[in-house]
Amino acid sequence: MRTFERFLRIAALGVGLGLTPVVAFDGTRTTGNPALPLSPVEAFRSGAEALRAGEKAKAVSSLQYAAEQGHALAQWKLGRMYASGDGVKQDDQRAFEYFSSIANAHADDNPNTPQARFVANAFVALGHYYLDGIPNSPVKADTRRAREMFAYAASYFGDPDAQYSLARLYLEGQGGSKDPRQAARWLGLAANKGQYQAQALLGHMLFKGELVPRQAARGLMWLTLARDASTVEDRWIVELYDAAFKQATNDERAMALTYLERWLKGRRD
Repeated sequence: MRTFERFLRIAALGVGLGLTPVVAFDGTRTTGNPALPLSPVEAFRSGAEALRAGEKAKAVSSLQYAAEQGHALAQWKLGRMYASGDGVKQDDQRAFEYFSSIANAHADDNPNTPQARFVANAFVALGHYYLDGIPNSPVKADTRRAREMFAYAASYFGDPDAQYSLARLYLEGQGGSKDPRQAARWLGLAANKGQYQAQALLGHMLFKGELVPRQAARGLMWLTLARDASTVEDRWIVELYDAAFKQATNDERAMALTYLERWLKGRRD
């Protein structure tokens, strides 16, 4: 990828402004001098405040103005809103375009800044769109391109969701050859960052000894962590945990508890 300007140059402009005027659809102030347009940062802050107040239409107007001026956080927020239909009509193509704008302009942002996680998330979103494509749009399913999106966010930004998604592609051989060893590596990185789906899949592999040497107690530890973090929509994780706990010996359960206590202590320290 080519070199891009740092996203922080835009975000830093908002520090210390202390201004929260409402923005009109054309980006001009509704208070003060109406002929003076808002900066992208001011428009974004106005949109964010409108969202918190539940004023979705006003928020979208402000965010769109900021996004058109290249404000990455505004683009990301609009992408998420259009992807889920939050305050706007659900439109995956619009969401894809916003996420693409972020990826094209901010791929080389410093991965150690807080804002970088939004850029990484945009790459992850694009990866998922490329997995299935978008019906009735120019975006067609392209698993190789999806792997590229996940791989970039996983390696450059160290994003755990990207690492988990990339591992799944390596396991299934989508977008390239199967590579269980690489899959286990990415799952381990994501699991250690608290990505519970990666914890579940890695735990299952280790407990069963599937594609990796069997480590039943350590696998049960990961499955326990994943179960505790799972939601009602993650029934598959609970089922994997229940099956492993039932099959585990008393010694394996005791050792898994020891591993779990060590892991939690390390996270606290």
